[in-house]
Amino acid sequence: MNRTTRVWRAGAVVLAAGLALTACGSDDSSGDGSSSGGDCTEQNLAFLGALTGDAGALGVNMANGIQLAVDEYNEDAECEVGLKKFDSQGSPDKAPALATEIVGDDTIIGLVGPGFSGESLATGKTFFEAGLPSISPSATNVTITEQGWTTWHRVIGNDNAQGAADAKYLTDTVGASKVYVIDDAQDYSKGLATVVKDTLGDTAVGYDEIQVGQTDMSATVTKVTAAKSDAVFYGGYYTEAGLLVKQLRQAGWRGTFMSGDGAEDPAFVKVAGQAGNGAVLSAPAAPAPEDFAAKVKDDTGSEAGLYTTQSYDAANIFLEALKAGNTEPKDINDFIGSYSGDGVSGPISFDDKGDIETSTIYAYMVKDGELDTENPTAIE
Repeated sequence: MNRTTRVWRAGAVVLAAGLALTACGSDDSSGDGSSSGGDCTEQNLAFLGALTGDAGALGVNMANGIQLAVDEYNEDAECEVGLKKFDSQGSPDKAPALATEIVGDDTIIGLVGPGFSGESLATGKTFFEAGLPSISPSATNVTITEQGWTTWHRVIGNDNAQGAADAKYLTDTVGASKVYVIDDAQDYSKGLATVVKDTLGDTAVGYDEIQVGQTDMSATVTKVTAAKSDAVFYGGYYTEAGLLVKQLRQAGWRGTFMSGDGAEDPAFVKVAGQAGNGAVLSAPAAPAPEDFAAKVKDDTGSEAGLYTTQSYDAANIFLEALKAGNTEPKDINDFIGSYSGDGVSGPISFDDKGDIETSTIYAYMVKDGELDTENPTAIE
């Protein structure tokens, strides 16, 4: 059953939790929720993603982008919009309970997120059946938009786009002839690594998995060196990526290390140390423009990072829907589906599955102990 109106959802909330719509004039000392004078009905955007844990830095980047969009909207809004943040730690096990909480909150008119692919696959059905529109700034697993969840969208290129570009970079730019492919068995990681492996064809000389939280990667290191690979592609996040490249270098391996957007964060260098020098980290995202980065810093006190621009753009699509007079979930979802415009992250429009129609993949380099986030190379 597809709950498509806020009226229906309000009834569900009353039955399930005894909650009712509150006036925008209510004060929320936590900063979540909206407040303004008059007869406004409380309305909020939600964010679902990691705010703590190993991937917390990425989620904070996202939340900061949403917060800036909301704050700008509220400067002259007749009825303000709030932001409610739900910390899943990026876990597909924790996310479903939070998804239930989100759809049970009638003040939430849309979701920016989920932030990660595993939690997207674990919660997409819940949001679809509730009729709650969502726009992910960062979940890239190809299969998410193959589920028939017509309320799910993303403003970032999927793993097919990134994986094919990464494989092309390794063969054409690096000149690699033997690439060993590794992932951490998560939905995002495996999806991206599989596309890389399949695109490489015979150039992929081996495939292995590690586990999240694993610290001893000697067995995988031995396989890489035994295969005499001149490059490694790792699908996963920055903590394990940093540990892997460090142990590869300690074993004397001198090839090119490449990973995707899950590792494209300064935290990768903190873990890898000098072993990270020369690493290539791809992302379907360009650096934040200087003027935008300055606004993020001024508004949130934090630097703009990976996915900040995408989150800002996703939030603004919802806010544009409100400006156009759309307040019901179905109307907001229809607005998103037909949206076309230029965001800070680039041009945005969606195909009939909810995928962004245009995406450029960038290669970021680690040099002199730092991730150069300002001068990536577009992978053509």
